[in-house]
Amino acid sequence: MLSHKLSRSDASSGRPRVPVSFFRRSAESLGRAAFHSRLSVGLALFCLFTLSCGSPAIDVRTVLPGDALIYLETRDLGRAIATVTESAAYQNAAKTKPDLGSIDGIELGVAVTGFETSEQQITEENSVLSFQPRFVAAAETRLWNFQVISFVEHQLGLFISEAYGGEAMLETSDKHGGKYFVWTAQDGRKAFALVDGGSILFGNDESAIEKCLAVKRGEIESIAKNPRVAGDDGLAFGFISSDGIAQLSNIAGLTLAKRSSDEAEVQSFIARVLPELLRNSLKGLDWTMSATENGIEDRFKIETSAEIATVLNETIKPAGGQFAGFEPFMNQQFDSVTRYDLTDPRIAWRSVVLTAQKQIDPTAGSLLSAFSDSIFEPYGVDNGELFLSAIGSNAVTIRFDPEGERQVVIADVRGPADLKKAVAAELRADRKPERRSDADYWATDDGDVAMVLVDGKAIIGDPESVIRCLESYRRGPDVKQAARLLQIATSNAPAATLGYETGLADRIADVISEKKEGGQKSSSVYFVETRFNSKGIERLTISDLGFIGTIVAQFAQD
Repeated sequence: MLSHKLSRSDASSGRPRVPVSFFRRSAESLGRAAFHSRLSVGLALFCLFTLSCGSPAIDVRTVLPGDALIYLETRDLGRAIATVTESAAYQNAAKTKPDLGSIDGIELGVAVTGFETSEQQITEENSVLSFQPRFVAAAETRLWNFQVISFVEHQLGLFISEAYGGEAMLETSDKHGGKYFVWTAQDGRKAFALVDGGSILFGNDESAIEKCLAVKRGEIESIAKNPRVAGDDGLAFGFISSDGIAQLSNIAGLTLAKRSSDEAEVQSFIARVLPELLRNSLKGLDWTMSATENGIEDRFKIETSAEIATVLNETIKPAGGQFAGFEPFMNQQFDSVTRYDLTDPRIAWRSVVLTAQKQIDPTAGSLLSAFSDSIFEPYGVDNGELFLSAIGSNAVTIRFDPEGERQVVIADVRGPADLKKAVAAELRADRKPERRSDADYWATDDGDVAMVLVDGKAIIGDPESVIRCLESYRRGPDVKQAARLLQIATSNAPAATLGYETGLADRIADVISEKKEGGQKSSSVYFVETRFNSKGIERLTISDLGFIGTIVAQFAQD
């Protein structure tokens, strides 16, 4: 067994060579807490900078355990990454377009086998929860064995060392029929890799690697036997199992509880109820990625219980209503806009609330019903069900900033009296309104919420944004903006969203090649449709950069 501390000079020897700056920037941006959760992506990205040449290939599915909580795979890393770098959004952000021809056909699979939870106390009152996945990744590099060993020992080792705080002890040995690597940080954290031919097993949990070896020996069933991966022909895909949903539900409950309120009672309620609700409602999630002429298509299929799927499929139906008349309110820059087209908005919302109540105990269910109206608070609505009974089948929500501090809802008014009762009491909508731009206008004394009624439509929400929408409407139609909104205007889904992601392409370019300096942050477009069917929920996203681009962006400099 050989043992040494990896320093920067160690990385100067050996081939193939990967730019050290890439790993240095990645490690610095991730920080210590995020290292384990994103290092698997780093293993995939190293292939971008290596030459592909032959050694006998393995199918990564045949070496990863079949009981993975979460599984991600690409059968062709070159094609998957090329869909991002060939987009106009990426090319506008990058100085150069990288040559990815050498990584065509490279396979990568990542299996998450569990989670570790830790809590770091910041002050007496506040602490930060950290959730780190235990994972193992299998990569078929199609490199010669000596090239893979050199890469793992030097370039991957440097990445690990810097992510662990600048220095890690590396031990190498001949083990398990290949070259075995163990990195140990000064605080005791470890990472492991096994090189066998042109393939690599890598992870932060040694037992997971040993499990993969048991799979290779035929002692444990591989992920290849799972029908959710067999025969998939997408550029990339993945899934979360029912056990994975259960563990992620616990994480979601604790995370949301910490963020939701400083009140211990509220935190306790969310931490208890949300995991129960998610576990009893969701059975699994599948993701596939494809390249289309309109952009990268990410399709998420969320499987629910049969009862939930039936109820939602029957109650959340599009009315097929016309979008005409809403476009003039949006002749301005926005962060995102969502159009809802529902046969009966009140029935649709009631079915969601009642279905959620049935998944938890009666006491929590009654509290959940009371809590449900808080969903409408950002739009200045106190009584959600009464509001939905007062509007037509079409409604639009607009967010003008990424943080969601400036939002409005626009809807056809079917019952003016009920609408005035449903909005925030502070608006005092029963009093005589002001007149703004020849429209009825109400605002709270503190300036938090405003409402406008104009030509049969209501605009409610952030006062500044309400006035902007009203002024936009008075200016009249904008042909260019109407063309941009055509996707949501013509969608036949119950909910459709058009939005802009600022800076995402810059972060991706910073990782893959080099971003342009000195200019404005790039903007990329995404479009989302949400539908309900007999198995659950289907969410389709078409975007410039895709879900895989979002993953890559995690390695960018801060």
